[in-house]
Amino acid sequence: MSASQTLGGPSRCGRVLGPSLDKIIKNAAWRKHSHLVSSCKSVLDKLETLSDTALSDPTSPLLGLSSSDAEFVLNPILLALGSNYAKVAEPALECTFKLFSLGVIRGEIDGNISDSILYKIVESVCNVGGIGEESVELAVLRVLLSAIRCPCVLIRGDCLLHVVRTCYNVYLGGLNGTNQICAKSVLAQIMLIVFTRAEEDSMDVSIRTVSVSELLEFTDKNLNEGSSIYYCQNFVSEVMSATEGIPDLKLSQPNTVQELQNGESKASKEEEEEIREEEMKEGVESGSGGVSSKIREDGFLVFKNLCKLSMKFSSQENPDDQILLRGKTVSLELLKVIMNNGGSIWRSNERFLNAIKQYLCLSLLKNSALSVMSVFQLQCSIFMSLLTKFRSGLKAEIGIFFPMLILRVLENVLQPSFLQKMTVLNLLEKIAGDSQIIIDIFVNYDCDVDSPNIFERIVNGLLKTALGPPPGSTTTLSAVQDITFRHESVKFLVGIVKSMGAWMDQQLKIGDSDLPKSFESDTSAESHSTLTVEDGTVPDCELHLEMNSELSDAATLEQRRAYKIELQKGVSLFNRKPSKGIEFLINTKKVGDSPEEVASFLKNNTIGLNETMIGDYLGEREEFALRVMHSYVDSFNFKSLNFGEAIRFFLRGFRLPGEAQKIDCIMEKFAERYCKCNPNSFTSADTAYVLAYSVIMLNTDAHNSMVKDKMTKSDFIRNNRGIDDGKDLPEEYLGALYDQIVKNEIKMNADSSVPQSKQANSLNKLLVLDGILNLVSWKQTEEKPLGANGLLIKQIQEQFMAKSRKSESVYHAVSDIAILRFMVEVCWGPMLAAFSVTLDQSDDRLATTQCLQGFRHAVHVTAVMGMQTQRDAFVTSVAKFTFLHCAADMKQKNVDAVKAIISIAIEDGNHLQEAWEHILTCLSRIEHLQLLGEGAPTDTSFLSVSNTETDEKMPKSIGLLSLKKKVTLQNPAVMAVVRGGSYDSTTVGVNSSGLVTPEQVNHFIANLNLLDQIGNFELNHVFAHSQRLNSEAIVAFVKALCKVSISELQSPTDPRVFSLTKLVEIAHYNMNRIRLVWSRMWNVLSDFFVSVGLSENLPVAIFVMDSLRQLAMKFLEREELGNYNFQNEFLRPFVIVMQKSSSVEIRELIVRCISQMVLSRISNVKSGWKSVFMVFTAAAADERKNIILLAFQTMEKIVREYFPHITETEATTFTDCVRCLIKFTNSRFNSDVSLNAIAFLRFCAVKLAEGGHVCTDKSSDDGSSVSIVNKDDSDVQSFADIDDHGSYWVPLLTGLSKLTSDSRLAIRKSSLEVLFNILKDHGHLFSRTFWIGVFSSVVLPIFNGVCEKRDIPVKDEQDSPTQKSPHPDGSTWDTETAAVAVQCLVDLFISFYNVLRPQLSNVVSVLTGYLRSSIQGPANTGVAAMFRLTGELGSRLSEDEWREIFLALKEAATSTLPGFMKLLRTMDDIKVPDNSESYANTETSSDHGLTKDDLENDNLQTVAFVVSRMKSHIAIQLLITQVLPLHANFLHASNDSSLCYKNM
Repeated sequence: MSASQTLGGPSRCGRVLGPSLDKIIKNAAWRKHSHLVSSCKSVLDKLETLSDTALSDPTSPLLGLSSSDAEFVLNPILLALGSNYAKVAEPALECTFKLFSLGVIRGEIDGNISDSILYKIVESVCNVGGIGEESVELAVLRVLLSAIRCPCVLIRGDCLLHVVRTCYNVYLGGLNGTNQICAKSVLAQIMLIVFTRAEEDSMDVSIRTVSVSELLEFTDKNLNEGSSIYYCQNFVSEVMSATEGIPDLKLSQPNTVQELQNGESKASKEEEEEIREEEMKEGVESGSGGVSSKIREDGFLVFKNLCKLSMKFSSQENPDDQILLRGKTVSLELLKVIMNNGGSIWRSNERFLNAIKQYLCLSLLKNSALSVMSVFQLQCSIFMSLLTKFRSGLKAEIGIFFPMLILRVLENVLQPSFLQKMTVLNLLEKIAGDSQIIIDIFVNYDCDVDSPNIFERIVNGLLKTALGPPPGSTTTLSAVQDITFRHESVKFLVGIVKSMGAWMDQQLKIGDSDLPKSFESDTSAESHSTLTVEDGTVPDCELHLEMNSELSDAATLEQRRAYKIELQKGVSLFNRKPSKGIEFLINTKKVGDSPEEVASFLKNNTIGLNETMIGDYLGEREEFALRVMHSYVDSFNFKSLNFGEAIRFFLRGFRLPGEAQKIDCIMEKFAERYCKCNPNSFTSADTAYVLAYSVIMLNTDAHNSMVKDKMTKSDFIRNNRGIDDGKDLPEEYLGALYDQIVKNEIKMNADSSVPQSKQANSLNKLLVLDGILNLVSWKQTEEKPLGANGLLIKQIQEQFMAKSRKSESVYHAVSDIAILRFMVEVCWGPMLAAFSVTLDQSDDRLATTQCLQGFRHAVHVTAVMGMQTQRDAFVTSVAKFTFLHCAADMKQKNVDAVKAIISIAIEDGNHLQEAWEHILTCLSRIEHLQLLGEGAPTDTSFLSVSNTETDEKMPKSIGLLSLKKKVTLQNPAVMAVVRGGSYDSTTVGVNSSGLVTPEQVNHFIANLNLLDQIGNFELNHVFAHSQRLNSEAIVAFVKALCKVSISELQSPTDPRVFSLTKLVEIAHYNMNRIRLVWSRMWNVLSDFFVSVGLSENLPVAIFVMDSLRQLAMKFLEREELGNYNFQNEFLRPFVIVMQKSSSVEIRELIVRCISQMVLSRISNVKSGWKSVFMVFTAAAADERKNIILLAFQTMEKIVREYFPHITETEATTFTDCVRCLIKFTNSRFNSDVSLNAIAFLRFCAVKLAEGGHVCTDKSSDDGSSVSIVNKDDSDVQSFADIDDHGSYWVPLLTGLSKLTSDSRLAIRKSSLEVLFNILKDHGHLFSRTFWIGVFSSVVLPIFNGVCEKRDIPVKDEQDSPTQKSPHPDGSTWDTETAAVAVQCLVDLFISFYNVLRPQLSNVVSVLTGYLRSSIQGPANTGVAAMFRLTGELGSRLSEDEWREIFLALKEAATSTLPGFMKLLRTMDDIKVPDNSESYANTETSSDHGLTKDDLENDNLQTVAFVVSRMKSHIAIQLLITQVLPLHANFLHASNDSSLCYKNM
């Protein structure tokens, strides 16, 4: 513990100074540094007496000391630093470092106050670095960094610049590499400190430590001396961590801009005039007199000077000045550090933003000419920072620099610099990683009329790079370099489409809105959503809050994009055919239709018009073009311009045409205009015209390298003699004009020494890049800060400013994902080409993987956006690259394509729609190949032979080895696959022919091993995943799978059932979906099962029907609620196939399937009964007896054992059951079936009665009537008001009623008996209303055909409309049937007389209808029935009812008289011969010619007929009279004899 601990006294300052002063004294040379030693001792003595004061002097540079004491104690340090002696300077530097790092020194250090002790110390520290000692250099860097870092000290103005310049000099001339790296690191750290404080506008900020390794990314790697990077990193970190002290907030007080400008004046005088002019412009733009803090002004000053340093160029005397180049490089690196760490101040503070525009952009512009790789890399890095963080405020500048820095290199395919292009590709990869940048570039440039199509050119440039140099072209690239470029460009294209997808997903997630179902009709359906923040390091987060930003929707951008495309189309057309182009632009309203407007459009050419074509158009002789040329020339003002300047000014916008006549026309008008603007210049316009021609000739002669003998001045003068109305122009005038033309060629603004294509010229004109590309084509030795090129730079700067002032330069932001549609339209073609070509030509696993990733992302974007064409193009391409259609040629990349197809199906299945067909086709082919690889028999064997034969012939799994040895050359399926086919062919190898060699088979089998990478799990996962598809997607999935399945099943050589089995699986997987979705699915599946079920290929049809059975069994496991109809829809395919199939086997199979399903799932069948009975109804009409019997057996079991299940669903179910049974009664093969069916109808009635189906009257206020009206049942219309139970009886009764007219006697009798037995046995269950309906609609229509003369009257036309006859063939019953029917009718009426009494008139009408018959048999039946009716009911009939009966009998008796009289009159004209023959035999006359005997025969037959009818009539009249006495007896009994005799 030496005495050094007590040196310096008790004060804090003394404890720092004491040991250092003591060390200075010890190391000083006594004679040489006697004054220094003396000063040190005095200070030490003084320090012993000083202590920290309670109140610190605010003006004192040292904490705790007064101002005078502070200057006194710091004087030895100042002397030591100025001694230029290392041993003395080092302790002083160490002391100074401690003073700064411990926060002892405080205050403001400004270069304008040069007498300040602190300023002198800092200046001395800066100067001491020149001693030439390595340790001193490091100590200086250490002190300067601690001084800048100290929160108690603000170094500003020239002092700050001096500090930076000192570190800059150490970097350029350091004694070793480590010191130079340290100097560079300190400079970077100083930049971070200065600009972090400026960002926060405060001294109290948290500052990160610079990364030394990042600083060596582009340059100075050769300076690394082993552990230099590690040493320098520790060096900077120690200084940054050693700093202490409380920040002085007074140092952050604002300062006026005017004060700063005064402070900067000294530095400004040292700079070029051009820079000073820009400062003035910048000062005006930022607003003089504004308030800004000292901290920010210092940052601005440092930034401006760094930009100036970066713009220093080597002189012509020393073009290879490496020191200057290193200085330029390090200044660019520091600018890179500033921009990389820049924050919101560069966007929100207009002064700082203008600094970027005025200084940094100018630096990038000037340095763009350099061919030094490190400079180019730094420019690209700085540009990337500008693009990432500040693009919203630099729209015009980025629009210029992007093509200049990036696109120029990217589009150079033949002879690019490898390192430059790799730098560009790496930068583009970073851009692709930020989705918001990609979107913003497209929105603000490709959709802006006045901006270049940057996004489109990026994509097209990457496509050109991915495709490589065109065949036959010469390139400087090696094969390895070319491959590298191709892979990198594909990688970036993948990055672009990936970013588009990520942005789309993010916007959808943030907007929480569903994508419209179709973007085809509404591209702007998405509403605006909140804009998102990029995931960058320091994103352009204030992008949308700035004054020059606005939110745009997709519709507006679409209009702007369409306008731009149409304008470019017109420009392109103009550059081919100017007249057509102008016409197009006028028609599309892009240009006005007046000559003046067209002339202005051509003159203000900013959209890429070809100058040669402008000249050609202006020289046209057509009237409109001529008027345009006149307007064009008249728009120039040549006043006060000499002739040479005027013609140069005139020709800067177009190139003169090649035709002399066109030149003549243009020059003639020019001469006229010049003379009009300058009336005293020439005697006449002819003089100007001839002189203009002469000047043009001189310009061509002097500047055309092909002209060997140049025109001299005397030649020029001689050629122009006498042109001024015969006089000569002054020789001095002509000589000066000659010199002017020879020295400075007349050329257009865009003339360039760089050869470019027409397209490039057009694009460059659009970009305002003609001059810029001129600039970047210079060689380094030709670079100058000013001069001719300086004028060009000034012109470009003016263009910057002009663009920024345009309203179109507003930076647009968009959150509507519909913008992606326009982006996809631009990029999908190049991407598809790049991915496809690379995937086809390259076997590199990394490259092909990238391509497949690109396909996946492209499908994702196009699918979600609903862009069907583009989506299908990408999916089809991937499907083709699977090579599953020619498996013998498969490689690993093709297997990867298969995996990509599966991934697409899983990830984007909700949006694939029609593209599912391609994916499912691939899955089908995979399964086929896997089966072949396993040696399993193909589906053909199952679909062509019986199951027994299949079991016998089916080989065991034989594996690849057995496949190779045994099956391959004999297996047609394997041979077909080996031969291969086109992707679009339904069956692989069908159309191929030719032999297959064993080598081809071996190669194919080897390739099958590759497919082992795709297991059954991956294959089946697609189908299992269908449960997660949305409602639209699952329907599309089912449609596609049906198409694929049909193509499999309809294969003429190799039918397969893979997709069919998968259909059954996915239907099972998705059965739990809501009814609406499942219904849509089943509509598709139903049509599929029907179409395949009707296939001519019987095994296929059987397999399909069995698959449908399996599916139906699973479906019937689910319980259906009442009043739903889906079971019926589900089973409908069975019905359709049953009705339409011509195959007996299929029909029998369907009957068996339905029988099995119903009997096994009887309790779950609800609406499905309809389809079940429809199948059995179709079976009942089948031509095969066994099908009828099989169906009837099931019907018998259903009716006998499960009748309650039929009636518990709906009344229509029972109706269908009755219809089915009635259909069975029509069986032609077995009368037992018909009779049993009728018996089952009676059984159904019994069951209905047992089930309590009682028909009751509905109350009048019950509006819910059940209408049992079917399209096939017009006979039940009168039952409109029956209740639910009655609706079960109606179809049963009406069905039996119809059967009474059957042509078969047994069926007629049986149906009559059953019908009336049912009515008698169960009529007590019927209500009065229902009975009326039954009688009028069921019973009475039976007798409609009995009477030939009169229809049965009805009581109420509405309730009982006239029914059609149940005898449609016009046949009548036989006598026996008629007797049974009438007897049943009378018995029924008598039994239910109380209910049916209102129907007496109808019953009497039926009976009298029999009496009116001209045949005695029916009349007897009617009389007997009438006897029974009146006999049973005589005492119960009222007077009116009797009167009705007698009137009916009277009418029956009299109704036959007219016919009888007519019959008698037929005898008047007939002569009866003597030898009459028997009347018993009556035969019809022959068709041959009639003889006399024939006529006599006819007469005899007629007489016989008349006599027979007379006998019948008399018998009938007698029968009627027999009825009357009986009736009279009843009337006597009722004391109503008067009525009796009156009627008699």
